[in-house]
Amino acid sequence: MRKFIWASFIIMAFSLVLTACTPTEMSETNKTKAKMTDSELENKIKSNFNTDANLKAADLSVSANADKNEATISGTVESQALRTKAVNLAKEASAGLILTDKIDVKPRELTRAEYTEENARTERQKASGTGEKIGDSLDDAWIHAKIVTKLIGNTETPERKINVDVVNNVVTLRGVVDNAEQRAEAERVTKSTDGVKRVINQLKVGASK
Repeated sequence: MRKFIWASFIIMAFSLVLTACTPTEMSETNKTKAKMTDSELENKIKSNFNTDANLKAADLSVSANADKNEATISGTVESQALRTKAVNLAKEASAGLILTDKIDVKPRELTRAEYTEENARTERQKASGTGEKIGDSLDDAWIHAKIVTKLIGNTETPERKINVDVVNNVVTLRGVVDNAEQRAEAERVTKSTDGVKRVINQLKVGASK
């Protein structure tokens, strides 16, 4: 009999504990189910970006529709790796987030003071792979990197068809472009690059084979 009474007492006590916990658990569940506003979702995504110093400095734009669980991120970053990181961090802000990525990748142009021997070695290796020539000075490698970046970013110049040689700050452009306008634009871009002393334009106009 005593065992039965004690068992009943324990069951009742356990039930009271469960009952006491239920309101709190319900409250937490309600909080979890509560929908975010558009601004809250935007701020959460931006907060995730701010965990990375480079993304924070990029100051990407965010617009969100919390009801549809959608967001759009836009702006410019220095590398594809940063772009991928931004996308992943944005998706972490809300489960199943439908994300539109409008981020552009544009490598930051290093100043002459920032340019190192390691940068120059990397640039010479890339140039060697495309049959281009770079002189021994840091200036030549720095100039080459800047010109190639500008030509790639210019929709009016077919950079992949243009070889850029830089020796003693003198740039020689070689290759075949589609028309005279592309030839002239490639020369203009090159002449406007800091550090270039002279441009030798050997680009030919005609259909490339």
